[in-house]
Amino acid sequence: MTTTLVTGARGKVGQGVVARLHAAGHSVRAASARPADLTAPDGVERAELALDRPEGFGAALRGVQQVFLYPQPAGVHAFAEAAEAAGVEHVVLLSSSSVLGPDAENDPLASHSLLVERALADSGLNCTFLRPDAFTSNSLGWAYSIGQGLPIQLAHPEAHIAPIHPEDLADIATEALTGSSLTGSAPTLTGPDSLTFREQLAVLSEVLGREIPVERISRAEAEEQMGRHMPAPVVTSLLNLWEAAVHGPAPVHDTTLNLLGRPARTFHQWARENTAAFTRP
Repeated sequence: MTTTLVTGARGKVGQGVVARLHAAGHSVRAASARPADLTAPDGVERAELALDRPEGFGAALRGVQQVFLYPQPAGVHAFAEAAEAAGVEHVVLLSSSSVLGPDAENDPLASHSLLVERALADSGLNCTFLRPDAFTSNSLGWAYSIGQGLPIQLAHPEAHIAPIHPEDLADIATEALTGSSLTGSAPTLTGPDSLTFREQLAVLSEVLGREIPVERISRAEAEEQMGRHMPAPVVTSLLNLWEAAVHGPAPVHDTTLNLLGRPARTFHQWARENTAAFTRP
């Protein structure tokens, strides 16, 4: 039986992949830098794995034929070598559509995933690169303000994105690991609809049954607010991305509909599933 190592298994997508593989009767090993913190079904093996600690690669990869890999540039070359030596036949990487940007090498968001893609491409491993765009769950960044009844302040409320539901991404990743239709491909993954930030907030307002005020702020104000939680280069990259996205609908690329033959989950569905996160405790 093929054993699949799922790295980053504490994350939403990683958890989903572990659960799907296990439910289908596949042998799966859930890995994390902190395996004691993992939430996994009974019977799933746990392993300690941190890409910047290569001494743990051998034990985590023992008997593994496939890997679902979260992008982490530190140690990825050593990991690829260890995976080849262990007999791994296929790596499915959770990459990012940002690698397709015109200056991806110098972009702090894109370069993270691009370095991992290149390291794997240079190896002898058979690889599939999943390149999702924005996640619906990114909207959880508004949860505190909405829960407190505060306005959502945005520099570019009309920026368009086509966010993908994490469960759709887990479905696609599982298919990449268990089927052959995606092997060796690099699909760009989105949700089924292009929505502006303002439209996403209108959906949340409808689902929650209360108004969510939206305030446009200056770029300088957005830089100051976002800079409290993330590095300045990342703030600049995101604001540049959103500024460019105000000019028209976001492209809808591959979804579960055309890849797996079943409807893609909508942002409205995600909002209904996560109302508790936006409710004041």
